[in-house]
Amino acid sequence: MRHGSMFRGADGRNYAAVFAAIASLFFLWGVAHSILDVLNKHFQDTLVISKARSALVQAMVYGGYFLMALPAGRVIRRWGYRTGIVAGLLLYGIGALMFIPGGRLMSFPFFLLCLFVIGCGLTFLETSANPYVTVLGDKRSAAGRLNLAQSLNGLGWMVGPLLGGLLILGEGQESGGIALPYAVIGCVVIMLGVLFSRLRLPQPGTEGRTSTVRKDGPAATSIWRIGTFSCGVVALLLYVAAQTGINSFFINYVLEADPSLSPSTAALMLSFGGMGLFMAGRLGGSFLLKSISPARLMVVCATGATACMAAAIVLDGTAGIAALCITYAFESVMFPTIFSMSLTDIAAGKTETASSYLIMSIVGGAVAPVFMGMLGEAKMANGFLIPLLCFAAIAAYATFYDRLRPRREQA
Repeated sequence: MRHGSMFRGADGRNYAAVFAAIASLFFLWGVAHSILDVLNKHFQDTLVISKARSALVQAMVYGGYFLMALPAGRVIRRWGYRTGIVAGLLLYGIGALMFIPGGRLMSFPFFLLCLFVIGCGLTFLETSANPYVTVLGDKRSAAGRLNLAQSLNGLGWMVGPLLGGLLILGEGQESGGIALPYAVIGCVVIMLGVLFSRLRLPQPGTEGRTSTVRKDGPAATSIWRIGTFSCGVVALLLYVAAQTGINSFFINYVLEADPSLSPSTAALMLSFGGMGLFMAGRLGGSFLLKSISPARLMVVCATGATACMAAAIVLDGTAGIAALCITYAFESVMFPTIFSMSLTDIAAGKTETASSYLIMSIVGGAVAPVFMGMLGEAKMANGFLIPLLCFAAIAAYATFYDRLRPRREQA
Protein backbone atom coordinates (compact mmCIF):
# COMPACT_ATOMS: atom_id res chain seq x y z
CA MET A 1 0.00 0.00 0.00
CA ARG A 2 1.44 3.41 -0.92
CA HIS A 3 1.89 5.84 1.96
CA GLY A 4 -0.21 8.48 0.26
CA SER A 5 -3.18 6.12 -0.08
CA MET A 6 -3.54 6.08 3.71
CA PHE A 7 -5.34 9.46 3.53
CA ARG A 8 -7.13 9.10 0.18
CA GLY A 9 -10.80 8.25 0.47
CA ALA A 10 -13.09 6.31 -1.84
CA ASP A 11 -14.26 9.65 -3.25
CA GLY A 12 -10.69 10.40 -4.42
CA ARG A 13 -10.12 13.25 -1.97
CA ASN A 14 -6.93 13.53 0.10
CA TYR A 15 -7.72 14.00 3.78
CA ALA A 16 -4.14 14.47 5.04
CA ALA A 17 -4.69 18.08 6.22
CA VAL A 18 -7.93 17.19 8.01
CA PHE A 19 -6.19 14.22 9.60
CA ALA A 20 -3.43 16.51 10.94
CA ALA A 21 -5.99 18.83 12.58
CA ILE A 22 -7.90 15.98 14.20
CA ALA A 23 -4.70 14.24 15.31
CA SER A 24 -3.82 17.28 17.45
CA LEU A 25 -6.81 16.42 19.64
CA PHE A 26 -5.22 13.07 20.48
CA PHE A 27 -2.36 14.96 22.12
CA LEU A 28 -4.76 16.92 24.32
CA TRP A 29 -6.52 13.96 25.84
CA GLY A 30 -3.19 12.19 26.28
CA VAL A 31 -2.12 15.07 28.57
CA ALA A 32 -5.46 14.95 30.40
CA HIS A 33 -5.16 11.24 31.14
CA SER A 34 -1.48 11.05 32.04
CA ILE A 35 -1.50 13.95 34.50
CA LEU A 36 -4.03 11.94 36.53
CA ASP A 37 -1.24 9.55 37.48
CA VAL A 38 0.58 12.44 39.15
CA LEU A 39 -2.61 13.53 40.91
CA ASN A 40 -2.96 10.08 42.50
CA LYS A 41 0.31 10.42 44.41
CA HIS A 42 -0.26 14.13 45.07
CA PHE A 43 -3.64 13.56 46.72
CA GLN A 44 -2.28 10.62 48.75
CA ASP A 45 0.33 12.94 50.26
CA THR A 46 -1.44 16.31 50.57
CA LEU A 47 -4.92 15.09 51.49
CA VAL A 48 -3.68 12.01 53.41
CA ILE A 49 -5.87 9.44 51.66
CA SER A 50 -5.36 5.76 50.88
CA LYS A 51 -4.29 4.30 47.54
CA ALA A 52 -7.77 2.87 47.00
CA ARG A 53 -9.43 6.26 47.64
CA SER A 54 -6.96 8.12 45.43
CA ALA A 55 -8.03 5.77 42.61
CA LEU A 56 -11.36 7.66 42.58
CA VAL A 57 -9.42 10.21 40.48
CA GLN A 58 -9.49 7.74 37.60
CA ALA A 59 -12.95 6.48 38.51
CA MET A 60 -14.52 9.93 38.03
CA VAL A 61 -12.86 10.57 34.66
CA TYR A 62 -13.59 7.13 33.24
CA GLY A 63 -17.06 7.12 34.79
CA GLY A 64 -17.75 10.18 32.63
CA TYR A 65 -16.94 8.04 29.59
CA PHE A 66 -19.53 5.47 30.59
CA LEU A 67 -22.30 8.00 31.23
CA MET A 68 -21.67 10.30 28.26
CA ALA A 69 -20.64 7.97 25.44
CA LEU A 70 -24.15 7.25 24.13
CA PRO A 71 -25.34 10.89 24.43
CA ALA A 72 -22.15 11.95 22.63
CA GLY A 73 -22.87 9.44 19.87
CA ARG A 74 -26.38 10.80 19.42
CA VAL A 75 -25.07 14.38 19.21
CA ILE A 76 -22.54 13.36 16.56
CA ARG A 77 -25.12 11.46 14.50
CA ARG A 78 -27.48 14.44 14.53
CA TRP A 79 -25.12 17.42 14.24
CA GLY A 80 -21.86 15.94 12.94
CA TYR A 81 -18.30 15.36 14.06
CA ARG A 82 -17.44 19.06 14.40
CA THR A 83 -20.18 19.65 16.97
CA GLY A 84 -18.97 16.68 19.00
CA ILE A 85 -15.39 17.97 18.92
CA VAL A 86 -16.34 21.52 19.94
CA ALA A 87 -18.58 20.27 22.77
CA GLY A 88 -15.75 18.06 24.00
CA LEU A 89 -13.19 20.87 23.97
CA LEU A 90 -15.48 23.26 25.84
CA LEU A 91 -16.30 20.73 28.57
CA TYR A 92 -12.63 19.77 28.87
CA GLY A 93 -11.65 23.43 29.18
CA ILE A 94 -14.35 24.25 31.76
CA GLY A 95 -13.36 21.27 33.92
CA ALA A 96 -9.69 22.28 33.78
CA LEU A 97 -10.42 25.91 34.74
CA MET A 98 -12.46 24.67 37.72
CA PHE A 99 -9.13 23.62 39.25
CA ILE A 100 -8.37 27.31 39.89
CA PRO A 101 -10.94 27.63 42.73
CA GLY A 102 -10.22 23.98 43.56
CA GLY A 103 -6.60 24.83 44.34
CA ARG A 104 -7.85 27.18 47.09
CA LEU A 105 -10.55 24.89 48.46
CA MET A 106 -8.34 21.76 48.48
CA SER A 107 -11.50 19.65 48.70
CA PHE A 108 -11.18 16.12 47.32
CA PRO A 109 -14.90 15.89 46.36
CA PHE A 110 -14.62 19.18 44.45
CA PHE A 111 -11.55 17.92 42.59
CA LEU A 112 -13.51 14.80 41.67
CA LEU A 113 -16.28 17.02 40.25
CA CYS A 114 -13.70 18.88 38.13
CA LEU A 115 -12.34 15.59 36.82
CA PHE A 116 -15.83 14.31 36.03
CA VAL A 117 -16.50 17.38 33.84
CA ILE A 118 -13.16 16.81 32.10
CA GLY A 119 -14.09 13.13 31.59
CA CYS A 120 -17.37 14.15 29.91
CA GLY A 121 -15.44 16.43 27.57
CA LEU A 122 -12.93 13.72 26.73
CA THR A 123 -15.81 11.37 25.95
CA PHE A 124 -17.10 13.73 23.25
CA LEU A 125 -13.58 14.12 21.84
CA GLU A 126 -12.84 10.41 21.66
CA THR A 127 -16.29 9.46 20.39
CA SER A 128 -15.79 11.99 17.58
CA ALA A 129 -12.11 11.69 16.72
CA ASN A 130 -11.48 7.93 16.87
CA PRO A 131 -14.14 6.87 14.32
CA TYR A 132 -13.54 10.01 12.23
CA VAL A 133 -9.89 9.08 11.76
CA THR A 134 -10.87 5.56 10.62
CA VAL A 135 -12.90 6.99 7.70
CA LEU A 136 -10.36 9.61 6.56
CA GLY A 137 -8.94 7.34 3.88
CA ASP A 138 -8.88 3.75 2.69
CA LYS A 139 -10.61 1.37 5.10
CA ARG A 140 -7.80 -1.20 4.82
CA SER A 141 -5.36 1.30 6.35
CA ALA A 142 -7.70 2.34 9.20
CA ALA A 143 -5.64 0.60 11.91
CA GLY A 144 -2.40 2.18 10.70
CA ARG A 145 -4.02 5.62 10.43
CA LEU A 146 -5.45 5.38 13.95
CA ASN A 147 -2.10 4.24 15.33
CA LEU A 148 -0.42 7.20 13.63
CA ALA A 149 -2.89 9.63 15.23
CA GLN A 150 -2.46 7.88 18.56
CA SER A 151 1.29 8.58 18.32
CA LEU A 152 0.47 12.18 19.18
CA ASN A 153 -1.62 10.81 22.02
CA GLY A 154 1.57 9.07 23.16
CA LEU A 155 3.37 12.43 23.12
CA GLY A 156 0.61 13.82 25.34
CA TRP A 157 1.12 10.90 27.73
CA MET A 158 4.79 11.96 27.99
CA VAL A 159 4.04 15.64 28.57
CA GLY A 160 1.42 15.05 31.30
CA PRO A 161 3.72 13.39 33.89
CA LEU A 162 6.50 15.83 32.99
CA LEU A 163 4.23 18.82 33.52
CA GLY A 164 2.71 17.36 36.68
CA GLY A 165 6.02 16.15 38.09
CA LEU A 166 7.61 19.60 37.78
CA LEU A 167 4.63 21.78 38.74
CA ILE A 168 2.77 19.54 41.21
CA LEU A 169 5.25 17.06 42.72
CA GLY A 170 8.36 19.23 42.39
CA GLU A 171 10.39 20.16 45.44
CA GLY A 172 8.99 23.18 47.28
CA GLN A 173 5.66 23.15 45.45
CA GLU A 174 2.71 24.25 47.55
CA SER A 175 -0.49 22.24 47.50
CA GLY A 176 -2.28 25.07 45.71
CA GLY A 177 0.18 24.77 42.80
CA ILE A 178 -2.11 22.13 41.34
CA ALA A 179 -4.14 24.93 39.73
CA LEU A 180 -1.33 26.21 37.48
CA PRO A 181 -1.02 23.32 34.96
CA TYR A 182 -4.80 23.01 34.69
CA ALA A 183 -5.22 26.76 34.18
CA VAL A 184 -2.80 26.61 31.25
CA ILE A 185 -4.48 23.52 29.80
CA GLY A 186 -7.94 25.05 30.21
CA CYS A 187 -7.05 28.25 28.35
CA VAL A 188 -5.43 26.36 25.46
CA VAL A 189 -8.36 23.96 25.12
CA ILE A 190 -10.99 26.71 25.16
CA MET A 191 -9.13 28.57 22.40
CA LEU A 192 -8.99 25.38 20.33
CA GLY A 193 -12.73 24.96 20.84
CA VAL A 194 -13.32 28.39 19.34
CA LEU A 195 -10.98 27.54 16.44
CA PHE A 196 -12.69 24.23 15.64
CA SER A 197 -16.11 25.92 15.76
CA ARG A 198 -14.99 27.91 12.71
CA LEU A 199 -13.46 25.02 10.78
CA ARG A 200 -15.40 23.14 8.13
CA LEU A 201 -14.76 19.43 8.53
CA PRO A 202 -15.63 17.28 5.50
CA GLN A 203 -17.87 14.25 5.90
CA PRO A 204 -16.16 11.46 3.92
CA GLY A 205 -18.47 9.54 1.62
CA THR A 206 -19.67 6.14 2.71
CA GLU A 207 -19.65 4.53 -0.70
CA GLY A 208 -16.25 3.00 -0.05
CA ARG A 209 -17.23 1.72 3.38
CA THR A 210 -19.95 -0.74 2.52
CA SER A 211 -19.80 -4.10 4.20
CA THR A 212 -18.16 -6.93 2.31
CA VAL A 213 -20.52 -9.50 3.79
CA ARG A 214 -23.85 -10.54 2.39
CA LYS A 215 -27.04 -8.55 3.04
CA ASP A 216 -28.16 -10.86 5.84
CA GLY A 217 -24.81 -10.35 7.58
CA PRO A 218 -23.64 -7.50 9.82
CA ALA A 219 -25.58 -4.82 7.97
CA ALA A 220 -28.89 -6.55 8.75
CA THR A 221 -28.20 -7.86 12.28
CA SER A 222 -27.54 -6.36 15.68
CA ILE A 223 -23.96 -5.21 16.09
CA TRP A 224 -23.81 -7.32 19.25
CA ARG A 225 -24.14 -10.49 17.14
CA ILE A 226 -20.88 -9.63 15.36
CA GLY A 227 -18.20 -11.50 17.28
CA THR A 228 -15.31 -9.23 16.38
CA PHE A 229 -17.24 -6.26 17.78
CA SER A 230 -18.85 -7.74 20.90
CA CYS A 231 -15.63 -9.43 22.00
CA GLY A 232 -13.73 -6.32 20.96
CA VAL A 233 -15.74 -4.22 23.43
CA VAL A 234 -14.68 -6.58 26.23
CA ALA A 235 -11.06 -6.56 25.03
CA LEU A 236 -11.01 -2.75 24.93
CA LEU A 237 -12.52 -2.55 28.42
CA LEU A 238 -9.81 -4.87 29.72
CA TYR A 239 -7.07 -2.93 27.94
CA VAL A 240 -8.14 0.42 29.41
CA ALA A 241 -8.44 -1.24 32.82
CA ALA A 242 -4.86 -2.53 32.54
CA GLN A 243 -3.40 0.69 31.14
CA THR A 244 -5.10 2.92 33.69
CA GLY A 245 -4.18 0.68 36.59
CA ILE A 246 -0.51 0.58 35.57
CA ASN A 247 -0.37 4.35 35.08
CA SER A 248 -2.19 5.07 38.35
CA PHE A 249 0.30 3.22 40.51
CA PHE A 250 3.50 3.50 38.49
CA ILE A 251 4.89 6.11 40.90
CA ASN A 252 3.88 4.06 43.95
CA TYR A 253 5.52 0.95 42.47
CA VAL A 254 8.78 2.77 41.67
CA LEU A 255 9.02 4.37 45.12
CA GLU A 256 8.52 0.99 46.80
CA ALA A 257 11.01 -0.70 44.48
CA ASP A 258 13.64 2.00 45.11
CA PRO A 259 12.94 4.09 48.25
CA SER A 260 15.90 6.37 47.48
CA LEU A 261 13.92 7.99 44.62
CA SER A 262 11.70 11.07 45.08
CA PRO A 263 8.11 11.32 43.76
CA SER A 264 9.16 13.93 41.17
CA THR A 265 11.94 11.63 39.92
CA ALA A 266 9.46 8.76 39.65
CA ALA A 267 7.14 11.04 37.64
CA LEU A 268 10.01 11.83 35.26
CA MET A 269 10.68 8.09 34.89
CA LEU A 270 7.03 7.65 33.96
CA SER A 271 7.28 10.47 31.41
CA PHE A 272 10.55 9.59 29.68
CA GLY A 273 10.79 5.88 30.47
CA GLY A 274 7.28 4.43 30.31
CA MET A 275 5.60 7.06 28.12
CA GLY A 276 8.68 7.44 25.92
CA LEU A 277 8.47 3.76 25.03
CA PHE A 278 4.70 4.13 24.67
CA MET A 279 5.08 6.84 22.02
CA ALA A 280 7.85 4.98 20.23
CA GLY A 281 5.68 1.87 20.17
CA ARG A 282 2.79 3.71 18.56
CA LEU A 283 4.99 5.25 15.92
CA GLY A 284 6.48 1.84 15.17
CA GLY A 285 3.07 0.19 15.19
CA SER A 286 1.70 2.47 12.47
CA PHE A 287 4.48 1.24 10.16
CA LEU A 288 4.40 -2.41 11.24
CA LEU A 289 0.71 -2.56 10.36
CA LYS A 290 1.61 -2.01 6.69
CA SER A 291 3.15 -5.48 6.59
CA ILE A 292 1.54 -7.43 9.44
CA SER A 293 -2.12 -8.03 10.26
CA PRO A 294 -3.54 -6.19 13.30
CA ALA A 295 -4.55 -9.47 14.95
CA ARG A 296 -1.06 -10.95 14.63
CA LEU A 297 0.55 -7.81 16.02
CA MET A 298 -1.89 -7.89 18.93
CA VAL A 299 -0.98 -11.49 19.79
CA VAL A 300 2.70 -10.55 20.06
CA CYS A 301 2.09 -7.36 22.05
CA ALA A 302 -0.44 -8.82 24.48
CA THR A 303 1.77 -11.83 25.16
CA GLY A 304 4.77 -9.56 25.75
CA ALA A 305 2.78 -7.31 28.10
CA THR A 306 1.59 -10.36 30.09
CA ALA A 307 5.19 -11.53 30.52
CA CYS A 308 6.30 -8.05 31.62
CA MET A 309 3.56 -7.87 34.24
CA ALA A 310 4.61 -11.24 35.63
CA ALA A 311 8.19 -9.98 35.85
CA ALA A 312 7.13 -6.75 37.59
CA ILE A 313 5.26 -8.78 40.22
CA VAL A 314 8.06 -11.27 40.88
CA LEU A 315 11.17 -9.10 40.50
CA ASP A 316 12.36 -6.34 42.81
CA GLY A 317 14.35 -3.14 42.40
CA THR A 318 15.70 -2.02 39.05
CA ALA A 319 14.69 -5.24 37.25
CA GLY A 320 11.05 -4.83 38.26
CA ILE A 321 11.02 -1.16 37.25
CA ALA A 322 12.56 -2.05 33.87
CA ALA A 323 9.88 -4.72 33.26
CA LEU A 324 7.19 -2.19 34.14
CA CYS A 325 8.61 0.37 31.69
CA ILE A 326 8.93 -2.18 28.85
CA THR A 327 5.22 -2.97 29.28
CA TYR A 328 4.47 0.45 27.81
CA ALA A 329 6.10 -0.51 24.50
CA PHE A 330 3.91 -3.61 24.22
CA GLU A 331 0.65 -1.92 25.24
CA SER A 332 1.20 1.14 23.05
CA VAL A 333 -0.63 -0.14 19.96
CA MET A 334 -3.45 -1.92 21.76
CA PHE A 335 -6.14 0.76 22.04
CA PRO A 336 -6.17 1.97 18.40
CA THR A 337 -5.66 -1.54 17.05
CA ILE A 338 -8.45 -3.12 19.10
CA PHE A 339 -10.69 -0.15 18.25
CA SER A 340 -10.20 -0.56 14.49
CA MET A 341 -10.39 -4.38 14.68
CA SER A 342 -13.74 -4.08 16.46
CA LEU A 343 -15.16 -1.83 13.71
CA THR A 344 -13.88 -3.90 10.77
CA ASP A 345 -17.12 -5.85 10.28
CA ILE A 346 -19.53 -3.04 11.22
CA ALA A 347 -21.66 -1.65 8.38
CA ALA A 348 -21.09 2.01 7.48
CA GLY A 349 -24.40 3.24 8.90
CA LYS A 350 -23.71 1.74 12.31
CA THR A 351 -20.15 2.97 12.84
CA GLU A 352 -21.11 5.88 15.12
CA THR A 353 -23.30 3.67 17.34
CA ALA A 354 -20.63 0.98 17.57
CA SER A 355 -18.01 3.61 18.37
CA SER A 356 -20.15 4.93 21.22
CA TYR A 357 -20.23 1.49 22.83
CA LEU A 358 -16.48 1.12 22.36
CA ILE A 359 -15.94 4.45 24.09
CA MET A 360 -18.25 3.31 26.91
CA SER A 361 -15.91 0.38 27.48
CA ILE A 362 -13.31 2.89 28.67
CA VAL A 363 -15.17 2.66 31.99
CA GLY A 364 -12.78 -0.20 32.70
CA GLY A 365 -10.36 2.52 33.75
CA ALA A 366 -12.71 3.49 36.57
CA VAL A 367 -12.75 0.02 38.12
CA ALA A 368 -9.25 -1.48 37.86
CA PRO A 369 -7.35 1.19 39.87
CA VAL A 370 -9.69 0.79 42.84
CA PHE A 371 -9.10 -2.98 43.03
CA MET A 372 -5.38 -2.53 42.36
CA GLY A 373 -5.22 -0.05 45.23
CA MET A 374 -6.88 -2.60 47.52
CA LEU A 375 -4.59 -5.45 46.48
CA GLY A 376 -1.50 -3.25 46.62
CA GLU A 377 -2.16 -1.42 49.89
CA ALA A 378 0.54 -3.43 51.67
CA LYS A 379 2.75 -4.16 48.64
CA MET A 380 2.06 -2.38 45.38
CA ALA A 381 3.45 -5.17 43.18
CA ASN A 382 0.55 -7.42 44.22
CA GLY A 383 -1.92 -5.06 42.55
CA PHE A 384 -0.38 -5.68 39.14
CA LEU A 385 -1.99 -9.11 39.01
CA ILE A 386 -5.07 -7.38 37.58
CA PRO A 387 -3.41 -5.96 34.44
CA LEU A 388 -1.65 -9.32 33.97
CA LEU A 389 -5.03 -11.08 33.71
CA CYS A 390 -6.34 -8.33 31.40
CA PHE A 391 -3.45 -8.70 28.96
CA ALA A 392 -3.84 -12.49 28.92
CA ALA A 393 -7.51 -12.12 27.93
CA ILE A 394 -6.59 -9.63 25.17
CA ALA A 395 -4.07 -12.14 23.80
CA ALA A 396 -6.91 -14.69 23.60
CA TYR A 397 -9.13 -12.21 21.68
CA ALA A 398 -6.37 -11.59 19.14
CA THR A 399 -5.59 -15.31 18.81
CA PHE A 400 -9.19 -16.22 17.96
CA TYR A 401 -10.00 -13.03 16.04
CA ASP A 402 -10.26 -14.66 12.60
CA ARG A 403 -12.68 -17.28 13.94
CA LEU A 404 -14.94 -14.50 15.23
CA ARG A 405 -15.30 -12.86 11.81
CA PRO A 406 -18.38 -13.38 9.60
CA ARG A 407 -17.96 -16.29 7.17
CA ARG A 408 -17.79 -14.23 3.99
CA GLU A 409 -15.02 -12.08 5.52
CA GLN A 410 -13.02 -15.19 6.39
CA ALA A 411 -13.39 -16.40 2.82
